[in-house]
Amino acid sequence: MNTSRGTHDADKQIELRWRAARRSLSEQGAAEADLAVLDDVVGGAPDLPGPQGEALFVSGGRLLGAFTLAEPPAADSAQVLPAPDPLGVAIDRDHQLPHVVVAVDREGADVEAYPAAAHEPASRRTFNGSTLHISRVRAGAEAMGSYHRRTVNLWTENTEQAADDVRAAVAGVEAAVVLVAGDPKAVGLLREHLAARQSDAEVVYIEGGRTDDSAREALRASVDAAMHEVMASRHRAVLERLEAELTGGRALQGIPAVKKALAEGRVETLLLAADRGADPVLFASRRDPRALGTDPAALGEDSTAFSASAAPLLLRSAVLGGASFTEILPPTRCTDGVAALLRY
Repeated sequence: MNTSRGTHDADKQIELRWRAARRSLSEQGAAEADLAVLDDVVGGAPDLPGPQGEALFVSGGRLLGAFTLAEPPAADSAQVLPAPDPLGVAIDRDHQLPHVVVAVDREGADVEAYPAAAHEPASRRTFNGSTLHISRVRAGAEAMGSYHRRTVNLWTENTEQAADDVRAAVAGVEAAVVLVAGDPKAVGLLREHLAARQSDAEVVYIEGGRTDDSAREALRASVDAAMHEVMASRHRAVLERLEAELTGGRALQGIPAVKKALAEGRVETLLLAADRGADPVLFASRRDPRALGTDPAALGEDSTAFSASAAPLLLRSAVLGGASFTEILPPTRCTDGVAALLRY
């Protein structure tokens, strides 16, 4: 459900959306005990400004999962299903990466570490080094060199400490990306210190800083834009690999081939397009969650067999088979919007 709070009447809009969703669930046969659980938790994150969404899963009078989404869904959805459909959550998480945001200047740095899909940092380090003689000043010719050396030394010391804070933050959340902004000279020195000790995290330089509110607002906007580009770049790299592996026979596409590979435990990464409007129905087993069929006979005399849309069943089979997941960003040429990278 869309739980964005960008308007003055957002709470009322969320209440109306929930009423409509509750009515739909009741008409589909949802148990009143499940609806009562949802009544208590629905509403998203009130303290989180801007766009957001929420995904809730309930069964047997218990809340199974509650997830805040970084992006609101294209449309609200309320369904009673034989098995959960977490594809929207999986795609939302697939768009997120653990990252570190650094705003650095001549005095120090603010370093924030964000786990994947977190809206608040897991840690925040603020370092303000010595500011004595931090500014280059006009002085006599003999003194000028000493002042400048002391200034450069302090800049170097401060950015070296900031680099230590960045490395600790990266390790704390296993960050995939470090986003750095601030004073150009301080950024350059920080770059040198970070390069001296190589890290697996990608370093991206962005606009913004820590000097005032406008600099921090620019930093936040730059972080959002840079993270989107990093995400898109990584997805493009996966698709490039998929195309190469399809040629070499180490990847598959289309539901029939992929469901067979999932049942055999051969899938390394499942790829699905988000648009599942034309998804066919598949049959699955509660006894063997990796087994999938296009008709009940494919599962033999399994009394636990049930039917559902293909995407959640493919995702369920992939997770239980130890496979990872990524979205196929549009436009996609994959048959059925489904593909798989295979284990070697």
